[in-house]
Amino acid sequence: MSPTPGDIHPLLEDVLFPQQFRTALVGLTLTGLALTAAPGLASASDAKSAPVRGKSQVSSIEDSTARSLALSLADGTFRSQVARATAGGAEVSLAPLAGQAGSAFRSEVAAADRKVAAAKGLDADTGSLLTVQLAGADTTAAALSATAPLVATAPNDDEATSVTAYDSLGRAHRLDAKVAPEQPVLVVGLDGDKAVSEGMQVLNRELAAAGVATPASTAATTTSTQAAAADGYWTSRVTAVRLSDDQETWIKGNAEIFTVTSGFGLDGKVRVDTVTMPYLDDADHTYYPNQILVNWSLYKYNLADTVMFEDDGDTNYSALAKALASALLTILDLGAYIPLVNPVIDAMPDSFWVDDPDFVDAWYTLSREMTGTRNGAGGHGWMTFDRYFVSAL
Repeated sequence: MSPTPGDIHPLLEDVLFPQQFRTALVGLTLTGLALTAAPGLASASDAKSAPVRGKSQVSSIEDSTARSLALSLADGTFRSQVARATAGGAEVSLAPLAGQAGSAFRSEVAAADRKVAAAKGLDADTGSLLTVQLAGADTTAAALSATAPLVATAPNDDEATSVTAYDSLGRAHRLDAKVAPEQPVLVVGLDGDKAVSEGMQVLNRELAAAGVATPASTAATTTSTQAAAADGYWTSRVTAVRLSDDQETWIKGNAEIFTVTSGFGLDGKVRVDTVTMPYLDDADHTYYPNQILVNWSLYKYNLADTVMFEDDGDTNYSALAKALASALLTILDLGAYIPLVNPVIDAMPDSFWVDDPDFVDAWYTLSREMTGTRNGAGGHGWMTFDRYFVSAL
């Protein structure tokens, strides 16, 4: 059953959002139906106005930390330590480096990490999230330690034309966002892999608390599901995947992509499964993961939909869980499959669509028998599938 033009969400029809490609893909497989809204949850209309992303919060925290780091680089000893850690171009956790600086900067970074965790809806004990990475011109540790480099953060808006960077006196400088500078620049950002890993735990826990089945509640699997998978089960496996990106900037760090796959479950309850794809590093590059995306033994119908989003640093996973649960727990199984892409997209608050292309693409009506390449409805990527049977031990 393929979607008609009326089934396609307007955001997909207009193809409004060119995408920033990301390094890790997180798949959320939602299988289920809803009979009623969970007690204590906001309605879908309420969720529409809930702030899924703390854009100004996270960006402000990063900016303040970047300026403080720039000021701390006036200390030659600390500057040399930072230079040795970052000269190779690797993304480095900022907290351990801050531990080698004065107590004021060390305390500021620790407080900033806690604020970022709160803004993203993560647990208070998440730990270090802020990172620093060398961008711009290549250099050596010796050269980097000789003169304090500028320190910047990536703009949250992929359409931004300039970047604010700070020197060791705290003065702001404007850099071209599209052209890499001739001098080295340190960029303060977030550990995306850690944020997504922690975020998936929050998402699973809060969806489960709202009445949505997750990997943590697998014990609630129905007898019919167990019987269906007694000898094994059929899956849809991603054999190749490619996403496009024509908005890459020199400063923009890696963000994480997560996919919401929705359908109707055998037990009459919504289910969410998470799948990470950390091998995805570059845009316009094809990867061959041979990774399972959908376990069809958990579905009532032979069809499911997938919506792909990105976390570029500001996604609040706690609020996202509430928005998704509010939307999906109000959908009734009327005895025939209906596309669920639109309810998932509509559950996102207006702020989710501001500035950044947090919506990536959508795949309607994936089926158990499906093989071959399927383009996303928005034209921002494609995935190739095959059928794969997982045998029971």
